[in-house]
Order: sequence, then structure tokens, then C-alpha cells
Amino acid sequence: MSLPPEWGDDQRMNFLFSDFKENRDVNTTDWDSKMDFWTALIVKSCRDRGSVCVNLQELSRTFRRKEKTPLGLATVLQSMSRCGRIQRESEFAANVDSGWLSWGVGLLLVKPLKWTFSTLLGSSRVSAEESFVVIELVKEKAAELLKAYRSSEFSSCAIVSFPELCGLSSDVCADESTLCMALLQLQRDKQVTVSVHEGEKIVKFCQPGQDRVSPVSDVDVGIYQLQRSEKLLGERVEKLNQEADRCKEEARALLRKGKKPQALRCLRGSKRVEKRADSLLAQLESIRAILDRIAQSQTDKMVVQAYQAGVAALRLSLKDVTVERAENLVDQIQELCDTQDEVNQTISGGVTAADEDMDELEEELKALLDESKPEYVSDLPAVPTSDLRPPGFQPKKATSPARRLEPAQ
Repeated sequence: MSLPPEWGDDQRMNFLFSDFKENRDVNTTDWDSKMDFWTALIVKSCRDRGSVCVNLQELSRTFRRKEKTPLGLATVLQSMSRCGRIQRESEFAANVDSGWLSWGVGLLLVKPLKWTFSTLLGSSRVSAEESFVVIELVKEKAAELLKAYRSSEFSSCAIVSFPELCGLSSDVCADESTLCMALLQLQRDKQVTVSVHEGEKIVKFCQPGQDRVSPVSDVDVGIYQLQRSEKLLGERVEKLNQEADRCKEEARALLRKGKKPQALRCLRGSKRVEKRADSLLAQLESIRAILDRIAQSQTDKMVVQAYQAGVAALRLSLKDVTVERAENLVDQIQELCDTQDEVNQTISGGVTAADEDMDELEEELKALLDESKPEYVSDLPAVPTSDLRPPGFQPKKATSPARRLEPAQ
């Protein structure tokens, strides 16, 4: 664990190692400064160690400095408990079923009877050996465990045995107790359920697409047993194949040495082993076929449920829709469309007629103009139409206006 920079400052550490004042109001700044320092350091020390639990005795050993032990750690734990940052193991596991106690994995460090008395009496005194769960750290471990499961080869298996889960979480949880605490948090979050089946500890995980894990059913147990049988048969077939290869290799070695009878016995043994392997392989294929059918049935069930949801939604959406109402709406739409067509035809027809009658209107306008001209009445005699000039009349030639006479000299 890396220690803070203040750890080398004797004056500062003497203040931090001193006990808290009985009344916080005496010096609120110093009280809060000391509380924040130890709270952050306790959480950091747990995270560095990969642990999610603390107790007063362990903290006193961890933070010992120059033969001195911090005097206010009990007060810090009480304050963290009141703020909800830590919780007694007894309270943390209070809502978990009794199946956990039957696991016998050394999960809880305090006897249940002591939990009951502590809870009933409302004791706020911190025992040196009483264990507390750091809530933010156990939630982090729970999320890491769930991520490790979903990215592992067991993600297709709803149920995982506890030994398999221990191997799977070796990089996440430092010890078995930490693993169980993470499982407790996941169970509180409805992401896993734990139980014991025929003396075997099993854990069922919530599958993708589900909000919460369902209880372990007979179908789940059956699938789990089939998957276990598949794994065991696969391992047995692999061992038999290796044994058959070993017998054949031994037969070749005996033949090279000229020991034909012994080589024949080894070869017969190899054939018997291969026969057993073929028989187990046939059984293995049968189990795999059953698992495939179960997976297909689950997919079919999901599709059927989706169909049912779709039918219900469609029925709800068509609740107020009937054939008669649909026909009525179609008739109204058709009537409106016909009306619109008539209006459009009328508008377009009116424009065309105006264009066609334009010539007639111009003729009428011209006639009106002719009728509107004024008529003039004159008393003068009519202009004769015959030639009134005398016979032999010759008109004189006109002189050019541009020609001027010169004066006489």
C-alpha cells in the first residue's frame, strides 16, 4: 500500500494519530480534516489489497507508525457506518436466504447469534474483530465478477459450479471470502441466485435480455447436469484416445524389437480402448443433440412470446378500428376526392373558355367603338364631282422659291 505524503510529517501525523474530540463543534475544521483523511486512507488500503472488508484490529496493524497506533479509528468506522459507506457483515447478509449458511465457506466471521444481539440492542460500539463491508468496493467487485463471467467460456451456461466460479474469478477476487461478498452483492441486485443441489454449490446468473435472475428450476438443473455430463464425457473420450495412441506406439516399439506377440496384445488393447471411445463419443453426440434441441426450444419459446406480444399490441392498436368504420372513411375520402376533381375541372375549364371566347369579345368591342363615333351634320353643299374648269385652261408653272432675281445695274 502506498502511503500519503503526510506520513513522513511527524507534526501532522501526531495530530492525525490523536483521538477525536468528544464534541465535533469544538473545532469542526480539524474534526472533518482528520475524518476525511482516515476515511479515504481506509478505502484506499482495502482497494490496494483487493479486499472489500475491514475490521478495527486489522486497521490498527496496517496503520501502525513508529510503534504508535491511530486512536480514532473506531470513531472513523462509526462515522462511515452512519454515512452508509460501510456496513456490518451481519446487516449486509441479513436479507440473504439461509442457503448461504449451508455453503460452509467461511464467509461470515461473526456468529449469527452475536449479529442478532448486536442488532436488537442497537450497539454502536465497534469490536476489534467485527468485520465491516466497504459498500463501494463490494459493488466494484460485483461488477467485475459479472463482467468476467459474461466474457468467459461459461457465459452460455446459466448455472456455474462454485469451484468453476472460483477459477473464473481468480483474477478478480483475492480470496473466497471476497468472492462470496461479491456474490452477495449480485444477489442483492437480483443478478445471481445461489443454492446447493445434491451437496454441490451452484450459482445461477442473470442472462442477457433479462432484468433479474429467475429462481433455479428443474429445467435449469437438467441443463446443468447435461452440460456437466457433456464435459465429463468429452474429457473421458480425450483420455481414451490418448490411451489408444499410447498402446499403438508401444506396439510399434515392440515390433521393432521383434516381440510380435506382445505387440499384438498391445494392438488388441488399443482396439478395445478405441471401441470404448467410440461408444462414449456416440453418447456424447446424443447429449449434444439434446442440448441443441433445448436451445432451439428456448429460442422458439422466445419467438412465440414475441409473437404473442405483437398480437396483443396489434389488437390494442386496432381496438377502435372496424371494417364498417374503415369503409365509411374510404367512402368519405372518395367523395372528397371527387369533389376536389370537380373543382379542379371547373377552374381549369373556366380559364379555357375565356381563352376561346377572346376573339368574339374583341369583335364586340370593335363594334361598340364604331357605334360610339359622333356623327357631324353640315349645311355646305356637296362637293361636285365633275370638272368645273373652262375649256383650254392651262395652269402656270410654279417658280422655284430658291431662285432669286439679281438687281439691274
